[in-house]
Amino acid sequence: MNQIWLRPTSAQAMASAPRTLSIVARGGSCCFFELEKGDRLRILDPEGRQPAYLYVEPGSLTGVGSAGPGEVDVPSLGEVLEKGDSDCQIVGAALLARGIAQAGLEAHALFHADSEPGSSFAATSASRSICIVAVPGGPMAPDEQTPPTDLRIEIEPSASLEGRAPPPLAPPLLDLRVKAATAEAYTVKAGQYIQIIDVDGRQCADFLAFDAAALREGKEYGLDATTTHTLMGSAAPKPGLLSKYFDARMVPLVEVVQDTVGRHDTFMLACSAKYYEDMGYPGHSNCTDNFNAVLSPHGVQAKKGWPAINFFYNTIAGADDQITMDEPWSRPGDYVLLRALTDLVCATSSCADDIDPANGWFPTDIHVRVYDADSAFPKGMSHRMTPDAEPRLTRESGFHSRTSALTRKLEDYRGFWVPTCFNAAGPLEEYWACRERAVIMDLSALRKFEVIGPDAEDLMQLAVTRNIRKLAVNQIVYTAMCNEHGGMIDDGTVFRLNQHNFRWICGDEYSGVWLRKLAEDHKLKVWVKSSTDQLHNVAVQGPRSRAILSSLVVTPPQEPTIDELKWFRFTVGRIHGVPVLVSRTGYTGELGFEVWCHPSQAPSVWDSIMEAGKPHGLMPMGLAALDMLRIEAGLVFAGYDFCDQTDPFEAGIGFTVPKDKPDPYVGSEAVARRRDNPHRRLVGLDVQGNEHVGHGDGVYDGRTQVGIITSATKSPILGKTIALARLDVSAAAVGRRVEVGKLDGHQKRIAATIVEFPHFDPKKTRVRAESPIGSAGAPSTSTPSPDSVATAGVPA
Repeated sequence: MNQIWLRPTSAQAMASAPRTLSIVARGGSCCFFELEKGDRLRILDPEGRQPAYLYVEPGSLTGVGSAGPGEVDVPSLGEVLEKGDSDCQIVGAALLARGIAQAGLEAHALFHADSEPGSSFAATSASRSICIVAVPGGPMAPDEQTPPTDLRIEIEPSASLEGRAPPPLAPPLLDLRVKAATAEAYTVKAGQYIQIIDVDGRQCADFLAFDAAALREGKEYGLDATTTHTLMGSAAPKPGLLSKYFDARMVPLVEVVQDTVGRHDTFMLACSAKYYEDMGYPGHSNCTDNFNAVLSPHGVQAKKGWPAINFFYNTIAGADDQITMDEPWSRPGDYVLLRALTDLVCATSSCADDIDPANGWFPTDIHVRVYDADSAFPKGMSHRMTPDAEPRLTRESGFHSRTSALTRKLEDYRGFWVPTCFNAAGPLEEYWACRERAVIMDLSALRKFEVIGPDAEDLMQLAVTRNIRKLAVNQIVYTAMCNEHGGMIDDGTVFRLNQHNFRWICGDEYSGVWLRKLAEDHKLKVWVKSSTDQLHNVAVQGPRSRAILSSLVVTPPQEPTIDELKWFRFTVGRIHGVPVLVSRTGYTGELGFEVWCHPSQAPSVWDSIMEAGKPHGLMPMGLAALDMLRIEAGLVFAGYDFCDQTDPFEAGIGFTVPKDKPDPYVGSEAVARRRDNPHRRLVGLDVQGNEHVGHGDGVYDGRTQVGIITSATKSPILGKTIALARLDVSAAAVGRRVEVGKLDGHQKRIAATIVEFPHFDPKKTRVRAESPIGSAGAPSTSTPSPDSVATAGVPA
């Protein structure tokens, strides 16, 4: 079976098993693929309520079983392609190249506006045929809940996919198969791209590169482990130096552009004859000897063991300082994409190891493709929501065109490129801008889910710790979401848009999977629709934030104005004609708002806010400054201050667990036991001196470790190092002196004192400020009126 490998931003394809091909058709887009005779086709709507259309050659499908609505009007393919996005244009070009008339295709309606989650369509291919799946849907307004969502296409081919490489990312200059347990050498020009593909999955590929010009002069300069580790400290594919590999002259040879696996080793030796001899297999084929053979014609001297980039090799560095390994994480079709930074002689092996788990016990082929330097490949790392999900590369938010013009310091934050800081200032200046004036920050990486249907309230009441039945329309509440044993899956905010309409905003994309599972298990009539790609947002935070937005946002007469908007409430309106939703929320501990819009209109929203903020000293802010602000404000961060083994009390957000909630929720019994019998408590620490302490450092009482640092920073406004720490309850009394252990925890100690947190503005007078800001720019410290469920907690 052949198919088009659509761009990572639209439809991604991967072989999830030797007998199955999975394709994700993006909501609001089109997907093109081909079937061979006998292939079995299944199309699923995981989230429900997503109409779709299938166009195939007449009579090419048999045994059609549809979850569709029966007799419906199906738009012509030409109409669909004309209204669609750039991927629909790619599909049109593919049809034109094959000489296929759009009007001659047979149409099937798939699903409908009320399809249940998990609805499916099944058929078998009677002959070789092209297929087009159209997933209609336009831009979603921020106060709507109609996001076009993805479909999953599963193809069980009549012939095995074993040994079949995925389609190329672009027209290749070189298409090279590296057979199992062999190696190949090849040349690459500066600027060209090198794709190393694991054809059948769980197969290691060692990679070498040498400066071609130097080799011609008889000088050998290849990838150097010591130099690269010294200059880099990280091998993750990120913009700038963090993606590069150097030779001994400190000359960069290659950089990583894309990686769909995310787990490799770097500069362990490629397997050698000695390894197999020591293991009792003398004469075993090995990568080092294979490299020596193919590189000899290029003038490269043989080695007993080659230090290589070990792509797909699953090295594990244990706490006992032992290095072990297990089967690779790579799936069939996974790859790493490199860019040559100078003319290179390269060599790639398919590792010969079949005596341990390194290659899943069975070596298979590696495929190498080289692409032209003019190819446009965005940087990105792979993210999978669940182990069986498609690999989705790092995305750019709707605001990226504006933020990337102001900084090159970007990091992959939960699958989005987000600024660490900006060129014009830096973290410290951005921090003070938030405390004294105002900042704007891209927080589009937050995950958003629309929860709709007659049982939507019942689902949210079941899923989170707060009493959602008290939540009024246009109100927001911060809450925890727990599993059955009381550990936290995530924290986030629930927006109530209407009687049966909620929006869950959180950090973990798995939350959507969890909510759908709860709905299915409890037989609730509710849909959980992913809206992350339809709803991007910036935070506007700081004492001047209200003044900036009140001059911009025009609200309907029945909605609150920005000046009237209470804490943990939202309103809808427009900014220079662009529809927006504005919430009185944030993650800084300052007076602030978040502005939500469709990604296509994000640049306009950014420009308007920046222009309005000029008289107020508005400044863009990155993640580095945010971390200082949120630690001072005592705001917890997933993966640092809590995980799925941490209950809300241990995470310091016990206020999100009311004792009088009338309905049980997932984990309620376990959470109640943990409340009554606490083992650990989150506390604040004032740390003496200026030495660095950080996440994971042990906290000691004498020789005994009593807890760990979860988050720490040097507080600019307090002029000292502060931390959040989770301690055993027996050692968590306020005022008690403890020590932070460095090195092995014992050879170096830093004194600290347990204090209440938040360290800064503990009564939340700044964030709760209800009176408009005066000309001096200082927020009001007036006491807010009581709120039913929102004002009891800390904003997320």
